[in-house]
Amino acid sequence: MLSFKQETNKIKDLPPLEQLSLTDLKHMVQQAITNKDFYFTSNPEEPTSEIISNHEEITIWGIPLLKDERTDVVLLKFLRAREFKVNESFNMLKNTLRWRKAFSIDELVDESLGDDLDKVVFMHGNDKEGHPVCYNVYGEFENKELYLKTFADEEKRTRFLKWRIQFLERSIRKLDFRPGGISTIFQVSDLKNSPGPGKKELRWATKQALQLLQDNYPEFVSKQVFINVPWWYLAFYSMMSPFMTQRTKSKFVFASPARTAEVLFKYVSPEHVPIQYGGLSVDYCDCNPEFTIDDSAAVVTVKPMTKQTVEIIVNEKCTLVWELRVVGWEVSYGAEYVPNNGDNYTINVQKPKKMAPTDEPVISHSYKINELGKLLLTIDNPTSKKKKLLYRFKVEPLPE
Repeated sequence: MLSFKQETNKIKDLPPLEQLSLTDLKHMVQQAITNKDFYFTSNPEEPTSEIISNHEEITIWGIPLLKDERTDVVLLKFLRAREFKVNESFNMLKNTLRWRKAFSIDELVDESLGDDLDKVVFMHGNDKEGHPVCYNVYGEFENKELYLKTFADEEKRTRFLKWRIQFLERSIRKLDFRPGGISTIFQVSDLKNSPGPGKKELRWATKQALQLLQDNYPEFVSKQVFINVPWWYLAFYSMMSPFMTQRTKSKFVFASPARTAEVLFKYVSPEHVPIQYGGLSVDYCDCNPEFTIDDSAAVVTVKPMTKQTVEIIVNEKCTLVWELRVVGWEVSYGAEYVPNNGDNYTINVQKPKKMAPTDEPVISHSYKINELGKLLLTIDNPTSKKKKLLYRFKVEPLPE
């Protein structure tokens, strides 16, 4: 499979032939705007000439075409989607503008479509390169009531498509289309407990959404990671694969349930990964307010049948606050403090405790320190599997 890395959107860094293609496409767009070829109506029977006066500029994703440097980034998306074939890129742009008018996209952005699907698709944190991360949780459709409410008939399925497009539009408008800015999204699709291939309504909606997104939202995915992938999904993927471009498929990554956290941590720091996927990030109102998404965490691999000790040096009198988790637990955790006073004694902060997979995924502790020394966090892994230890800490000065 070919590999496509995140290409530059800085014009000066483009190869000469790609710069030429961009110049040619901009010229074609300018001609189309001058000739009023980009003015469409949502009502095919309404004369185009009657709406031209109401459109002072052509916009896409909230960006007016040919008004500033952001146009270059927009047009590069269409060029890359069509391998820098200028005429094909122009036709794709024109068809997208026509579709957006027919679907009333600009009006759709401000519509109220309810919050029933807020747990199905949501934005949370950024990846290591700064791309916003979007989670798609298909297991929510295991709820029969929600499934029927979303897919039971054509009207409901159309409403779902509108909601999904609205969510994407709102997310896109928060991106930075300036050259050098972040203008793509890191997508995560969670397939745990997702309805199987027998759910024809979901299959229909997925296929239609995929086609709409591929035709009208080119190059907005920096990476597409599928997690908790069941065996049947690979067969489903092979059926959908012919409808995808090679460029799209090259961005896909698949992770089994056992490797979900490991794969996510490759691209997203643990403080940005939601707690349900092995990370440390939860809604601020639901978690220890001592730590937020801005507090970085360390990741340590604990080998099978070994103990791992983390040493935190303390150089001032303070209250030391820390939180940690071992993904999947099945380990023992203990903590002790060793003062530097030379008396060779330790203070037991947390007696070794067996942690089961059903225990709280993240634990938080604090300890008031009046003598300088070091805190030792010990993880004993008796299993035959390597474990991921996540931890972070901060120092809070003692009150005067």
